[in-house]
Amino acid sequence: MNSRYAVIISLVLLISVFLCHGCSTSAATVNVSAAGSLTDAVGEINALYQKENPGIIVTGNFAASGTLQQQIENGAPVDVFISASPKQMDALQSKKLIVDNTRKDLLCNKVVLIVPGDSTLGIKSFNDLIGDAVKKIAIGDPDSVPAGQYARDIFNEYGIMEALKPKLVLAGNVRQVLQYVESSNVDAGVVFTTDAKISKNVKVVADAPDDINKKVVYPVAVINTGKDMTAASAYEEFLFSDQAGFIFDKYGFTVVGR
Repeated sequence: MNSRYAVIISLVLLISVFLCHGCSTSAATVNVSAAGSLTDAVGEINALYQKENPGIIVTGNFAASGTLQQQIENGAPVDVFISASPKQMDALQSKKLIVDNTRKDLLCNKVVLIVPGDSTLGIKSFNDLIGDAVKKIAIGDPDSVPAGQYARDIFNEYGIMEALKPKLVLAGNVRQVLQYVESSNVDAGVVFTTDAKISKNVKVVADAPDDINKKVVYPVAVINTGKDMTAASAYEEFLFSDQAGFIFDKYGFTVVGR
């Protein structure tokens, strides 16, 4: 009987050693910094990617593209960057912080004017924003938020920027703009169409001019200070897959080339 126990214990010890050896292999981590407007879509894609690649951990960091750019410039641990505007990617590329041959245009989006769902101000166009009844307009801070930069371009194109300056409420990212409009803390806001799509408490009243919307491109690239270029490149490739494309489509994005 004792010999049997000895054999069993030996087997248990061998299995334990084997399992511990397998657990000691650390999973590869891909740190993804993406524009705030991608929070839902990329969050879902990350979950799917991890499910299909058990040895990979994907962490998402979502904020204004300008904020993410500064974080990367300051040495933040980032493997893949997805910007809501070419401007921030251009800045990183000029500082040789991205792997050049990994930069690709990933998505297109549109800029829209939204108002609270129960608004009674009769806002139907960007020009209506100069009316006396409109007191507050939320946009992303143009210095760091691409949607805010596009809003400024729209106002300048319509020649209403100076008239609107006293009414502007600057937000740290596009999702804050959406929250301000949802809560009726402002009379209107400028966001991406994908942001407006996720809310039942706002309504779209105008699209940006075509020449502005043609500029709304989301580039992606691997950051050259990352720890695992192979894992980062594989993740980037997945972003162009049909599976990821289906998710992007669901949230209102258009995958470049599809």
